Amino acid sequence: MDIQQNTVRRPYTFDRVVRISFTVILVIAILYLLEILKGVLLPFLVACLIAYMLEPVVRWNMKIIRTQSRFLPVVLTLLEAALVLTLFFVTFTPYLVSETSEMTDMLKHYTSTKTKIPYISDNIHAFIRDNIDINSISMLLSKEEWKEVIKTTVSSSWTFLSSGLAFILGLLSWLIVVLYTIFIMLDYERIMLGFKQLVPVAHRKWAYRTGNDIKDAMNRYFRGQFLIASIVGILFSIGFLIIGLPMGVILGLFIGMLNMVPYLQLISLPITAILCIVCTASTGVNFWVIFWESMAVYVIVQCIQDLILTPKIMGKAMGMNPAIILLSLSIWGTLLGFMGLIIALPMTSLLLSYYNTYIVQRYDRHN
Repeated sequence: MDIQQNTVRRPYTFDRVVRISFTVILVIAILYLLEILKGVLLPFLVACLIAYMLEPVVRWNMKIIRTQSRFLPVVLTLLEAALVLTLFFVTFTPYLVSETSEMTDMLKHYTSTKTKIPYISDNIHAFIRDNIDINSISMLLSKEEWKEVIKTTVSSSWTFLSSGLAFILGLLSWLIVVLYTIFIMLDYERIMLGFKQLVPVAHRKWAYRTGNDIKDAMNRYFRGQFLIASIVGILFSIGFLIIGLPMGVILGLFIGMLNMVPYLQLISLPITAILCIVCTASTGVNFWVIFWESMAVYVIVQCIQDLILTPKIMGKAMGMNPAIILLSLSIWGTLLGFMGLIIALPMTSLLLSYYNTYIVQRYDRHN
């Protein structure tokens, strides 16, 4: 009798409708409140994300130093992160300046010459020239434009500094992010324990299971997929650099960034093809040779990602479907801007966990 009662779907009584309506209103109120407070919450969430990403490095430093205190490992982790970023910018900036200058000359040459590529219609070149403002792009990449941007930025910064409030608030927001990050990293374990203890005892079983689902999704996406995307970006940069593709390192890093959503890097194929056309027009390299070399880089890196990186880093656990990831980023980003992009995966994981617990399991009992 009890089993039959458990398998009967509850009717929509007045009390239940009121509860559902109240829940919907509460969710809308929370979204509205987040929209109002996103300027205040954004630095904290950014700091939480940074601390979360650096936590494995902190634990690794704790093992190296052999200490239970988090102060020295946190300081060492921040110094290591600052060193890596400094080395990246020192190494990447000269290449960026050189490549943009070279690309400017290539674009100007492409606009002034008629390129003939076997098996490719001249209509494609006409389409590119008609729909892409190449002159504006070449001007944007020129050193003179960069100098003008820097000059304008400095001038604007001085204007803000003179007026005071806007510049100080902008600087203060970054300082707040740094302070938040340090404090969260120092008390990371205590904060995590505090969140667990906030859950009422009656709801801890579901809350802990949901927390584990969110933790797994965060580990796969923010840590696992970020590491994979970084390695993929480096591999693409090396491959494009070897074959001599213009802006190869920049394109490779861009593809790595796109790879935060699995297989989204495929949308970079048209950009790669256009760069191959520009390279052919300016240097005389056979288009089909450099194009198929670029495609070979795509195939090789994708094989390395699918056969080596993903199994080693992600393991056998299946991550969230790429379409769901892209959809959640789009919805939450539209609702809450950049803050929505940060909380998109945790909130989507929470909703999926709720669905699996209260809808799928109930449906399974009916069958």
